[in-house]
Order: sequence, then structure tokens, then C-alpha cells
Amino acid sequence: MNKLKLNLGPQHPSTHGVLRLILELEGEKILSCEPDIGYLHRGMEKMAEKLSYIQYLPLVDRIDYLAGFFYSELLCRTVEKALNIELSKRVKAIRLILLELNRMASHLLWIGAFLMDLGAVSPFFYAFRERELILQYFEKVSGQRMMNNYFVFGGVRRDIEFLEDIEEILKILPEKVNDYEKLITENPIFIQRTKNKGILDKNTAFNFGITGVNLRASGVELDFRSGDYLYEGIEFKPVVLDGCDSYTRYRARVQEIRESIKIISQALEILKSEKDLNQNLLNPFTLSLPEGEYIQEIEAPRGLASVYIKSTGEKTPYRFKWRTGSYYSVNLLRKLLKGAYLNDAIAISGSLDIILPEVDK
Repeated sequence: MNKLKLNLGPQHPSTHGVLRLILELEGEKILSCEPDIGYLHRGMEKMAEKLSYIQYLPLVDRIDYLAGFFYSELLCRTVEKALNIELSKRVKAIRLILLELNRMASHLLWIGAFLMDLGAVSPFFYAFRERELILQYFEKVSGQRMMNNYFVFGGVRRDIEFLEDIEEILKILPEKVNDYEKLITENPIFIQRTKNKGILDKNTAFNFGITGVNLRASGVELDFRSGDYLYEGIEFKPVVLDGCDSYTRYRARVQEIRESIKIISQALEILKSEKDLNQNLLNPFTLSLPEGEYIQEIEAPRGLASVYIKSTGEKTPYRFKWRTGSYYSVNLLRKLLKGAYLNDAIAISGSLDIILPEVDK
């Protein structure tokens, strides 16, 4: 049988952004996959070398526009740890609530987009309906639905309000997630398209540097929230499943939404008891880090995100480097798509929750 080279993408939304996969086919079977990235490259790391820390802060939301709070928090905590800045309990609770709301919004979009990839239209609208509640709350708090730029060095831009809106979201979501599962989890077409497809065993996951939900869906209990300072005193259970396939990665994200609801509920109780914002804000015009190298990480929706900053003591960093989960997931497609069939390629790649701004940076 003749071999054929096929370009899958760059096309949004089927390849979740401008991702080009060069597939070598024998009939419908994929012999090899070569991801071609860089179509979205914006020089996010290089720009940091010419900007002050406060000038760069609004830009980092765009590294993952679906989870911007996580990258704002990551930059803020790196600066705060370098300068030994302590956050009050109320500030930490505010950040925690917004991070977990952002995680849920990201997972909801993924559920809708993933099902759309497989040809199911209704779950897309249902998931976006609940995501809209979260985005409306973000707009109330920060003035923006996305790219919120709400966290600042030493605290937040203003105290949080509209707690009744959060309580309403937490009241509505469990029932709606149950509705998603009634539509999706036992659907025979969905099961056929995802079960035993895109098998990611533990060794492969480790070799490719996979973290986050994709790793935990392969049976590895590694959740960086467990040692995160924002989660001190918060009870939650990392979602660990061992199916290793696309179906299990779906189930893991659904269960993570349920865990996020529990985390936010606990953080709300802290907010109600800690009335004093007590911020320790830094002067952005004189801000500089002592000479040295600084690394921090956070459990983002698409896996471990970390930042490396090299400072020479100036107001602008000498070197900036981001580590993002999607970058490693794209590389994993070389392995997961080899031997699969063409009609499963979008389903397998979609199950990894790749977002291209995280890849190209």
C-alpha cells in the first residue's frame, strides 16, 4: 500500500489552535506524527528582558488565555518569594478561590470543545453555559472576562466582593456536572471513540515529562497543589485514575471540577472569618530582584507550570523562561498517534487538552 503524507492543521478549532501535525499514513493508519509548532510565537520570554516586572505582569495572562490567573500567580509568587513577602490569609484565600474558579472554567471549556471534536454539539453549549457564570464573576471582580490582571506583587488589586455569586456557582455546578455525565459518560458512541484510544502508560508519561491531569489519569498520584502554600489547611483529594486512555482523561477532569468545588467552599469559609485584607504591596517603579536565579511552580489546568528568572539586580530581568504543560503534551503526540487511525487523531490529541499559546510562548 502506498504511503501518504498528510497535513492535519494548522486549523482552529480542530487542532486546538494553529498546530500542524505532519502525518505519514498507510491507508488510514498513522505511521508517524511530526508536530510543527511556532505559528503563534509572540516572543513572550524575550519581551520580558526589555520590560520591568510590573510592565510584564499584564502580559503573562496570555501565555494561557484560558487560565491566566495561574500565570499571574506564578510570576507574583516568584517575586514575592525572592523578596520574602508574606501574604495575609485573606489574600491567599482570594487567590485560591480565583485560581480554582479559573481551573473549573478551563475544564468546562475543554469538555465542550472535546465533545465538539467528536461531533457532539449539545455538551458544548451546556458547558459554556456554566463557564459563562464564572467569566461573569471574573468581570465583576476584575473588569475583564479574560486576561484579568488582578493579582499584583504583594496582594490583589482590590478586595473581593459578590461572594453570593460564588456561592450560587457552587450551588449550580454539581447538578450541571451530573447532567454532563448523563449525556456523556455512558454514551456508547463517546465510549467507542475514547476507550482504549491514546493509551498513555506511566513510563511513557514520565519519559515525556507529562504532568497534571494527563499524568494522574495514568495512575500516578502527583499533584503539586499538595505542597503549595496557598492550599495549606485545605482538604482535597487528588484525582488519580488508572485507565490511561482518552476516556479516563475525560473522567479525571470531570472529577477535578468536583474537587475544585470543595476547595472553593473551604476558601470561602476562610474569607468569612478573615476580614482584614492586610496587603504588603510593592512599589512597582522601584521593584527589582536581588542578583540570582529564581524558580517557582504551580499546578495549572494543563499540568505543571513553572518560571525561571535570572536577575542581575536590575529593574528588568536578565532571563525569563516558562515551562508549560501543553508543550510536553504536543511532543507526546509523536508517541500516542503512532499506530492509531486517522479518525482517532483529533480525539486523542483533544483528550490531552493542548492550548497553543502555552506551546509557542
